Amino acid sequence: MSVIGEQIKKYRIEKGITQEQLGQMIGVTTQGVSRWERGGTPDAEILPRLSEILGVSIDTLFGREEQSLAMSLARRLSQMEEEEAYHYAFNICWAIELGLMGNNSVFEDFVNKFLDPTVLNEDKKLDYFAKNIHENGMANLRMSPDLNHFFLLLQPKGNLKDQLCDRESLRKVFAAFADDKLLRIILYVYSFPYMPIATSLISKNVGLSLQETDHCMQKLCEVNLVTCNVVATAEGNINSYNIRRESFAIPLLCFADEMAKKDWHPFLGEFNREKPFL
Repeated sequence: MSVIGEQIKKYRIEKGITQEQLGQMIGVTTQGVSRWERGGTPDAEILPRLSEILGVSIDTLFGREEQSLAMSLARRLSQMEEEEAYHYAFNICWAIELGLMGNNSVFEDFVNKFLDPTVLNEDKKLDYFAKNIHENGMANLRMSPDLNHFFLLLQPKGNLKDQLCDRESLRKVFAAFADDKLLRIILYVYSFPYMPIATSLISKNVGLSLQETDHCMQKLCEVNLVTCNVVATAEGNINSYNIRRESFAIPLLCFADEMAKKDWHPFLGEFNREKPFL
């Protein structure tokens, strides 16, 4: 059997289409389809229609998809407007989440439903989650009308704990989010544009004294959430702060929100991991 014959047979069966049905859709006989699957090659003008029906690219029909997928995806994203590119990339993440389940039976039900953004508008209050936790890693995805994110972790060599900072350094990071004053400041400064923010402005908007605000900001500098700059003014030197452009706080806030939810709906998941992460 030729490569293209193997691919036609593989994707025809995955689609649940018989040789006769595929032939009718394309306009060839059942014997013609059978001939392809036994080693023949379809005429070039048939290939676009064949790839459309089977839901794969022409490269895939010839077995070249794995080599060209990463480059073609990168090229396609780079040619899109930024907003469109991010939406398209999230759809790819959703496809990854489903693919890692290794269960073709879920594809049609969930892809057709949840890749359509109008579905999510049916209930503005609901958050949907997909979780895959396997021996070789984990993938978590959140999908809601206004907040979507994706996290993929490959299994580290050894265990995850060996790759992390020391416990005291981690404790300081979590302590920053656990402190009510610091959390108020984090939520304020991360709502601000990327420009220096004077201590007086932060103090005014979070309800703390100038001295207390400076003390809190130094704590946030210690855990790399903000950086401090000294500005010379006619009244003397003042401190101003910039949030880190890498936005370290945003992923942590998203996942903390997920953990804090009391009414979230994990609608899809597979958990078959036995060894610990830590």
